Amino acid sequence: MPRHSRHRTVPARRRRRKRGGLPLRPLTLGAILVAIGLLVGLAFAGSEEKLASGVRIGGVDVGGLTPSQAQALLEARSRSLQNVAVTFTAPGHTWRLRPKQLGVEVDWHDAVAAATREGAGIGPLRGFRRIEVRVFGADVAPPTRVYDAALQYELARFARAIDQPEHEPAVRLRGLKPVVVPGKAGRKLSRPAAATTIVRALAAFSRGPVALPVRVRSPRLTAADLQPAVVETRTAVSAPVHLTLGPTRWRLPRWRIAQLLDPPHDGRSNLRIGGDGADAYFSRLRHTVDRAPVDAGWREIASGAVRVVPDKPGYAVDVRKTVSSLLAAALSPSVRLARVAVQTTPAKRTTADARALKITRRISAYETFYGGVANRIHNVQLVAHLIDGTLIRPGGTFSFNGTTGERTADKGFLEAPVIINGELQTGLGGGVCQVSTTVFNAAYEAGLDITARTNHALYISHYPLGRDATVNYPDTDLKFVNDTPHWLLLRTYVGSSSLIVALYGQPLGRRVESENAPLKDVAPPPVKRVPEPDLEQGHQWLESAGEPARTTSVRRRVFDASGELIHDTVWYSSYRAEPRIVHVGTKPKPVTTTTETTTTTTTTTATTTTTPKKPSKPSIQP
Repeated sequence: MPRHSRHRTVPARRRRRKRGGLPLRPLTLGAILVAIGLLVGLAFAGSEEKLASGVRIGGVDVGGLTPSQAQALLEARSRSLQNVAVTFTAPGHTWRLRPKQLGVEVDWHDAVAAATREGAGIGPLRGFRRIEVRVFGADVAPPTRVYDAALQYELARFARAIDQPEHEPAVRLRGLKPVVVPGKAGRKLSRPAAATTIVRALAAFSRGPVALPVRVRSPRLTAADLQPAVVETRTAVSAPVHLTLGPTRWRLPRWRIAQLLDPPHDGRSNLRIGGDGADAYFSRLRHTVDRAPVDAGWREIASGAVRVVPDKPGYAVDVRKTVSSLLAAALSPSVRLARVAVQTTPAKRTTADARALKITRRISAYETFYGGVANRIHNVQLVAHLIDGTLIRPGGTFSFNGTTGERTADKGFLEAPVIINGELQTGLGGGVCQVSTTVFNAAYEAGLDITARTNHALYISHYPLGRDATVNYPDTDLKFVNDTPHWLLLRTYVGSSSLIVALYGQPLGRRVESENAPLKDVAPPPVKRVPEPDLEQGHQWLESAGEPARTTSVRRRVFDASGELIHDTVWYSSYRAEPRIVHVGTKPKPVTTTTETTTTTTTTTATTTTTPKKPSKPSIQP
């Protein structure tokens, strides 16, 4: 057999023997180490009925005690400290609180249970855990309850004493001299952290002083940061400044400039114009300069001709731009001149717009006279101003209610005599119907198409027969149509005792013919008897003779410039009767007294009658 074959067979057996014997040594060593570990674990396992050495609860060493012993120890110490105060400190302040004040209660049972778990386990495992506790220690924080309202109250009390806002450095003017006021750090109680600190301190067994967590806030700026502003302020008040607007000039002396300046403060480092002094000054400047735009209008001149009154643009001070210009002038050591910037507001109706409407002449006018109480006169003048200047486009409809809106106290209308349900009463806006009647007659005389008109419930003699017009918002309206090819302008002219309504436009050449039916009585006045307990039976007096129910009508025919009939309208008016008011006595007559003798008979009757003075009938001026 070859030599290398014999060599290969023998070593193979040897290698098998070696591979079978090598694992015996590591296994043996591992078993030895495990056995040693188990012995060590068992040696330090101790009794599972006692707490592990090194365990502390709230800083108190309870190692080696049973849970019940530990709980009893902790509860006894806690009870002894319930009325012992803890001192809490903050910069410049000291407070003392007792656990009982805040209702602090510690759950020592749960704390002991948590401590028990720190060294728990089975056999050797417990031993290893207790070795770790023995070496590194374990301090269990006990769960604590507190009366939150009391805690928040104390925190608020502490905060009021501790909290101080930081003060940034500022520049102040002492007279006309700028000076720097140094800043000051602020402080603030960290309330969430303070709440935790307070509760833990009251639950602990230590009674040493406890510092509350306070945050210090330093100013963002320094006095050096404000030195450039000091230089600017000194320049600003060094000499007067002039404001100009066209040819107008205002001189601002040094003391006035000082009033307008707003030096740096509250973290701002730049000089500016602002504050109450500047607001007051620019308010006065705006009162002087500002002017609302005025629309182009029309003015009647001789013989009913009309000319256009040009519009006027409005002006308003642009405060922001003016302030910028003024500050630049104040900071300049040489050019101390600033311009007032203004914004121009155009009129809504320009002169060109007014001329384009081609309103050249008065086409009709009507005048009525008024009187009565002051409130009624006020209402007449108020509603006249509301409709004054109304423009009516060709084909457009004028609505009295639509133009004036609801007559309310908010608009300034007052209580005055007014016809309500056929009776003279007092109501809001009394007197308005005089204006509507005057408008009706101006449209009537102009020959316009009147599409809505209602007569008064009662007959009023001082209005043209059959040509009165009442209104009541929103159901009873006066309307007429501008049936001309040109714009119409309605104007009102209010005097001390009369009202004129005029219509302006292009000459129409219309002719108006009127025909009135006579005023006809259709029913006598009803009699209204008023009992008078102070007037003797059989006597009466007349307060008002009343008015009968009446009817009338008016026919209007309108012809154009060529003589063609364009409108033929009849307006019928029916007026209610006003009652005849009679006061009737209801007082019984005196009793008759009779005296008899054997020879004569005498009868004496005494009667006394008192007739009250008849009041005058109130005038009707709706």
